[in-house]
Amino acid sequence: MFSQTEKGRAQLPENTWVVSFYFFFYLVFCVFEALFECGCTLILYQPQRLRNTRLQPQHFQVWFLQIWFSNIPVQKQAVVWVANKDSPINDSSGVILISKDGNLVVMDGRGHVHWSTNLSRPAGSPNTTSARLLSTGNLVLQDNGDKKLWESFSHPQNAFLPTMTISTDARTGRDSCLDPGVIPLPFPELALWKDGHMLWRSGPWNGQNFLGLPERDSRVDLYGFKLANDNRGSVSMSFGYNQSMYHFLLDTEGHAMEKYWSEANQEWSMGLMFPINCDIYAKCGQFTSCQSGLNPPCKCIRGFEPRSYEEWSRGNWTQGCVRKTLLQCQRLERVMMVLRLKKMKVPNNPQRSEVNEQDCPGSCLRNCSCTAYFYDTGLGCLLWTENLMDMQEFLGSGVTLHVRLAGSELKTSSNRSLVIVITIVGCAFLVVVIVLLALRKVAKRREKNRNARLLFERMEALNSNESGAIAANQNKLKELPLFEYQVLAAATENFAVTNKLGEGGFGSVYKGKLREGQEIAVKRLSQTSGQGLEEFVNEVVVISKLQHRNLVRLLGFCIEGEERMLVYEFMPGNSLDACLSDPVKQRLLDWKTRFNIIDGICRGLMYLHRDSRLRIIHRDLKGSNILLDENLNPKISDFGLARIFRGNEDEASTLRVVGTYGYMAPEYALGGLFSEKSDVFSLGVILLEIVSRRRNSSFNNDEQNLSLSAYAWKLWNDGEATTLVDTLILDECFENQIRRCVHIGLLCVQDHANDRPTVSTVIWMLSTENSNLPEPKQPAFIARRVSPDAESPWQSEQRASINNVSITEITGR
Repeated sequence: MFSQTEKGRAQLPENTWVVSFYFFFYLVFCVFEALFECGCTLILYQPQRLRNTRLQPQHFQVWFLQIWFSNIPVQKQAVVWVANKDSPINDSSGVILISKDGNLVVMDGRGHVHWSTNLSRPAGSPNTTSARLLSTGNLVLQDNGDKKLWESFSHPQNAFLPTMTISTDARTGRDSCLDPGVIPLPFPELALWKDGHMLWRSGPWNGQNFLGLPERDSRVDLYGFKLANDNRGSVSMSFGYNQSMYHFLLDTEGHAMEKYWSEANQEWSMGLMFPINCDIYAKCGQFTSCQSGLNPPCKCIRGFEPRSYEEWSRGNWTQGCVRKTLLQCQRLERVMMVLRLKKMKVPNNPQRSEVNEQDCPGSCLRNCSCTAYFYDTGLGCLLWTENLMDMQEFLGSGVTLHVRLAGSELKTSSNRSLVIVITIVGCAFLVVVIVLLALRKVAKRREKNRNARLLFERMEALNSNESGAIAANQNKLKELPLFEYQVLAAATENFAVTNKLGEGGFGSVYKGKLREGQEIAVKRLSQTSGQGLEEFVNEVVVISKLQHRNLVRLLGFCIEGEERMLVYEFMPGNSLDACLSDPVKQRLLDWKTRFNIIDGICRGLMYLHRDSRLRIIHRDLKGSNILLDENLNPKISDFGLARIFRGNEDEASTLRVVGTYGYMAPEYALGGLFSEKSDVFSLGVILLEIVSRRRNSSFNNDEQNLSLSAYAWKLWNDGEATTLVDTLILDECFENQIRRCVHIGLLCVQDHANDRPTVSTVIWMLSTENSNLPEPKQPAFIARRVSPDAESPWQSEQRASINNVSITEITGR
């Protein structure tokens, strides 16, 4: 807080926010640091002299009153708000003070006022005002009763900060808008304007979301946008995203962008939100649909044609389309038809009709000037009586719009004989189709039974040494639902690209939703995959026997023709690998969350090795095979390469080396030997990745370090283990625990398998802080370099390394 002093100058305590005069002005914004608790400093910033110029420095001294961050380097500062942006001070000094009438003013050295809060106070009233910079970045002028008399949030420029409100009030005519123009429309709706022309619109607000935003744009939910409408002309919007130095920026060209400060890179990250491509208002003109990704993106809706074919062929779509056949209102009941357009952005300028959902179509059809209608539970019945402008077709969301067309668009024929012939042929064709479908259904049932028997036979072979267990295993497998191909195709929208979660050596994974509403993840085995029926059967057999909170749950499978699919529970948190590399999600992974993930992985692996009825070696443990639920709890997935240890078996060997380079233990990669300790090696690599937030494959081009474990070993020997730790979690409160996890990770990746701890020992080390751990020995370094393909969320490596002849050539998948 600052108040009037004896000399009339304002004084501020120190803080992370800074109110300053700065000679170079640009409008950006950010917020989130507290003023009163942490302190703030008022700086009269002396502008630097311009180099390579013959003019005197004082000719370029320009001063502005700004609010900005003090904990960011000056050359990368972000200005939150500027008071005298239209009236800079161009002499050698300036002051901030509270004047005799109680206003906060900015004056130059000659006493000329360049900016003021311009509040009117009764004559003779005592001057008891004071100014304060709040924790939200809001500069307020208040009386001695802490009543706000003026605030900078009510005078925004091009900065949209958390808790700031932009609003409009039709009763008073007062608006609080961003410059150069984000204003709520009367419906209510957000729009971007420039020089009186609309650049972008959000679609109307229905109480939950804006109907013009695609499903891919989840910022409304993620960033906590809220819109308040009193239905009497007052509309306001704000957001409350709890993320340090995150903000929105509106540039002079009318582009809205999101921006946040990266502590790790010490840089501002910026992303363009809108308008992009089809988001541009009326890009394709009237009665058109715009779809991003198509070439050309614009097309006339059914029943319409381009107004000018010549301009249309040149790529100029602004003239839009016109009806092929005009509506005949006097013969409405006989000639009118309705076209249903799905997944659409709501057109501009709708009107509300006070009717229910059942009467909404009739309300439009009885009105000759009505061109389209749409019903929403939050908005009611919406009608359009003018040209349909700014329509956009989305891929996975949107509304169903009903457009009126002339009946001739049905293209019916009056030739009675032709109708009779078509009817007879159609009926005959229908009978043939029904017979073929029945025969196909019988054939599919036989195919399913044959494939099921094959699956049981494979399971018997995998469990042949367990007396009396075959029948029980078959019964366990029979409990898993055998999904039909059509059911999974419908759930994933015929395996649409928009539902694709990722792909790897096995094929692709798709997100789906069953008819009853349950979300699923469908793993579809590719016919060209290096993993065949054996891996598929192995995963079904292994995971059907496992039940643990840290293992992903198999819901069923599908065997139909050449199709092989596994159905899992859907994990909305994505994979651990994806979260660690995502610039937004990685900030949700504080140390407590990461430690919980480490503990969960260990307990899931402990169940596989010791606590389940069968001892199972995973053989492909890595970050992309660790999935996270909505609470970021880890679950181990992908058991296609897992192997079951029988009896007292502790170690096995194979000539068929499979796995992912960088996570395979040296005795397995070079000699084909695998055991519990080979999974422990993979666990150690994952533990180091979680602590450092660096992928093991990021060292492929590093000439000094062959892997993450090699880099960690070097830092450990140099006494600089904390250098490995991700700066986002480097906290003195957990420094010992983090260092202990690095120590345990190095113990897990030691060269010799006998030197590595078991998973149960790792869990004990993590939970016991006062015990002395043994010093780690040198990790395994494999000299050959391989550059694996980059992974994406829910994605394994691109190829499986399967070598049935020898182990002289190893390629990671």
